[in-house]
Amino acid sequence: MEKITLKNTALEIASIIFGGNVFGWTLDEKDSFAILDAFVDRGFNAIDTANQYSYWVPGNQGGESETILGAWTKSRANRDRVVLMTKVGGAFAGSPTPITTRQHIVEQVELSLKRLQTDYIDLYQTHFDQEETPVEETLRAYEELVKAGKVRYIGASNLTPDRLQESLETSRKLDLPTYRTLQPEYNLYSREGFEKNYRDIAQAQELSVIPYFSLASGFLTGKYQSEDDFGKSARGQGVKDQYWNERGQKIVTALQHVAAQHDSTPSAVALAWLLQQPTVAAPIASATKELHLQPFVDAVDLTFAKEELILLDEASSY
Repeated sequence: MEKITLKNTALEIASIIFGGNVFGWTLDEKDSFAILDAFVDRGFNAIDTANQYSYWVPGNQGGESETILGAWTKSRANRDRVVLMTKVGGAFAGSPTPITTRQHIVEQVELSLKRLQTDYIDLYQTHFDQEETPVEETLRAYEELVKAGKVRYIGASNLTPDRLQESLETSRKLDLPTYRTLQPEYNLYSREGFEKNYRDIAQAQELSVIPYFSLASGFLTGKYQSEDDFGKSARGQGVKDQYWNERGQKIVTALQHVAAQHDSTPSAVALAWLLQQPTVAAPIASATKELHLQPFVDAVDLTFAKEELILLDEASSY
């Protein structure tokens, strides 16, 4: 599969990233290994996780996803062929607020490296922001890790626009490592926050955007087409409460129409729409069954007619 290079890095990835929040949550180790094998067999090579995944599962502490991912790369001897992305700063069960202090980052990277069974992390991202911590302190911590060879590049996720801009300016002024990627929530339904607040920053600062919730917790896959469908999955009620309104239904109808024109699926269309947005490098998406990976493959090569893009844009306008 053709690879892209994330801007201002040497990281070459296929343009769909696997979201590792399912490891240790909806997938145990055996099933995680199987889906990861199938993912790379299709030519993909980038996996995103976080040190906190999946602390929300009863009995988990956080770090379960990294542990499974590390065991997989070790058993497959493929560390040099995959791009590992993880995050730091998010909450754990016993630590309900973000932490981005130097001490926390330096401690947590060692735990992540151990769980991932690797000497380096390709992309280390600030997951959530602790605004009491000066951005320079956070960036100085990353400077240590980059110089030590433990981290290759850094990225940002849930920072406010102001803190993101301040971080980028501080990196430039003090010659510190700079965020090369931005991981925001962005999909056909959740457009406004990114497009109004972050897109111009990403474009001006040459950030490669790697959106999470690319399929809106499964809403954009097409499996929810009526009220009855929401009772068929554990997450159904939450998805219904958030997305099942007049606008959401318009988006689903538009996805189904465009998918039919290409003999494809709503999932593939939703991912392909992201891939054709300015600044987006590679959407992050999860799968729990091998058949869910086919839309990943289809999305990479899917192109739309002008009227199809207009239809999707109008249905999802805010």
